[in-house]
Order: sequence, then C-alpha cells, then structure tokens
Amino acid sequence: MVNRRDFNVRMLAVGAVGLSATRTVLVVGDSLSAEYGLPRGTGWVALLGQKLEKERPTWRVVNASISGDTTAGGRSRLPVLLTQHQPAVVVIELGGNDALRGLPLEMTRGHLQAMVQACQSAGAKVLLLGMQVPPNYGPDYSARFADTFAQVAQQHKAGLVPFFLKGIADVPDAQRWFQADRIHPNAEAHPKMLSNVWPELKKLL
Repeated sequence: MVNRRDFNVRMLAVGAVGLSATRTVLVVGDSLSAEYGLPRGTGWVALLGQKLEKERPTWRVVNASISGDTTAGGRSRLPVLLTQHQPAVVVIELGGNDALRGLPLEMTRGHLQAMVQACQSAGAKVLLLGMQVPPNYGPDYSARFADTFAQVAQQHKAGLVPFFLKGIADVPDAQRWFQADRIHPNAEAHPKMLSNVWPELKKLL
C-alpha cells in the first residue's frame, strides 16, 4: 500500500550539497529503494547520496520511491517529478510489484517505455534497474520478464543494470541478505545493491 506521508518525506534530497547542487539524479522506485523495513539513511539511495557528496559534489540525489509502487504508478507520478526536479539522470527501479500482482508483461513494458521516453524528452538520461522473478513463476515467464528491461533499454538507448539484486537474490546463501519476509533486502545487502548500480550510473554522470 502506498504511504503518501512516507512519500512526502522521501522527496527530500539526500546529501549535504542539497539544493545548491547543479545536477540531480532522480530515483523513481518501489520498496527496494524506499528503505522499507530499514533504519533511515541505510538504503542504497542514501548511500548513493553519501557517495556523490564525496566523489561527485556537483550532484545530488532525490529519492522519489514509494513502497508498493508499480510501473503504472511511476508513470503517473513522473511528469510532476520531472518538472519539479529537472533531473539530469533518472534511475527507474520499478516492475517487481507488477510481477507480484500478475500484471501482463506488455503492460509493464509499455509503462517502462513511456517513462523512458518522458525522461529523455525532458533532457534526462535514463538508467533502468532490471529485476528477475523467482523460479516458481515458470521458466518462460521468468525469462520474458527479465528480457523486458533489456528490450526497453536497447530500444531507447538507455542504461541498464541487468539484475539489480545480483549477488543477493541469486546466491546459495540468499536468505542471509533478506529481512524476515524474504522479499526485502536487509541493511547489509544495500551496499551490494549500490555496487550493482554504480558502474552503470557513473557512465551517465
């Protein structure tokens, strides 16, 4: 369920450079980016803000992620976010909740395409964070879901992290990296999530 109060709080910029920064990275995601179940400031977006402060001080990050959000929700929120923050780079971390709700892949792909196009039309570069679903979804669906992100990125010449949770959800000891619900990564996993994102994000800065 979308928590609007939580959303309003997370619209604050992360990092000491704050509003004096000349360029913005906007993160539009779901609970994986909204610090669900984590102490404030320990999620990968907050860690990215700290990294930018040290290594790229002319950049700031704005976290516009909402727990439970889908690609449809992100698409509907995006125009206001682009106008408000005028980002130079947009990181899109959405799609996992589409799969959990059994939404058609064509719908997810369409929303992602529309978001990428809107960002690029506004002058922003885009980085898609790819997701995968558990094997119990069936090999055909799992493969097509993972391919969706690559197809959209290739079609629109956007950046791509093939699997956002690589080294976390695809390892033999995966359970150690997750909270008790076995869905949301724990605080120990978030530096690894940032490590997955940073090499591709750095290319766009």
